[in-house]
Amino acid sequence: MAAVLGQFMEFHPIHGTNVRLDYSGTQATRVESFANGICFSKHPLGPGEIFLIEIEEKELGWCGHLRVGLTAHDPRTFETVPEYSLPDLVDQGDSWVFAITRNHNKIIEDGEPEEERRTEEDNGRNEEASKPKTFFTDSHLHIESVCIPRDKLVGRSRPGRFSHILDDLYKTNALPPTARRSRIGVLYVPKGQGFADMHIVINGEDMGASAKRIPTDRPLYAVVDVFAATKCVRIVQVEYGFASLQTLCRKTIQKHIVHRMALDWLELPELLKHYCKYE
Repeated sequence: MAAVLGQFMEFHPIHGTNVRLDYSGTQATRVESFANGICFSKHPLGPGEIFLIEIEEKELGWCGHLRVGLTAHDPRTFETVPEYSLPDLVDQGDSWVFAITRNHNKIIEDGEPEEERRTEEDNGRNEEASKPKTFFTDSHLHIESVCIPRDKLVGRSRPGRFSHILDDLYKTNALPPTARRSRIGVLYVPKGQGFADMHIVINGEDMGASAKRIPTDRPLYAVVDVFAATKCVRIVQVEYGFASLQTLCRKTIQKHIVHRMALDWLELPELLKHYCKYE
């Protein structure tokens, strides 16, 4: 199942008191302190639809990082947005939030021995490597019945002489989850009988079901808590179905250049150059 909504993602105008949104509603910055940084998606998510953000700015001196999740509360119903997603928002019920850490974000199923899990992961990687590559296995992340385009799931380095090398490293998930340019997404996967599992995707890798049996009888909004060391985040738009002409142009150009700085030598419109460098 692939999400087909493809709605333009924005942050909800209702958010924590320390949050400032940019004019487009797609960038959220915590302007002071370390708390009161909760944001919501402007619209409920569809089944299998990912709400993807990139960490744009960090702030030293705080302990803790970004938190993401889902809530069945319509943001308009809050008299006051809670100070913290954990525990304040979760304690109100019908909210599921996961704290992103530098390490150990992968969910281990109950009762699964660590050694057995590692063996299964290694076998899975070997199987994946031996499979013939096709368009869909290369270009999409599969989470059970959900299919998500990989194109935007991994961040990119700053444009520079060695950006092509760094970009390849980013694709191997070498970037720490809490680092600048790390991309983190949240979605829910329907499980039938009116329930779903919440999954977190970090730099193109599914971390597993971080919350299970979430009721889907009410709309579910994404939650992003711009907390502590995370200072600013930006929404990354994910294209479902057929790629736009702009995206196809970008992919074709990027395929035929050594690195992104080479774009400066091409006779292209400046807006297109900028898009190819940074997206």
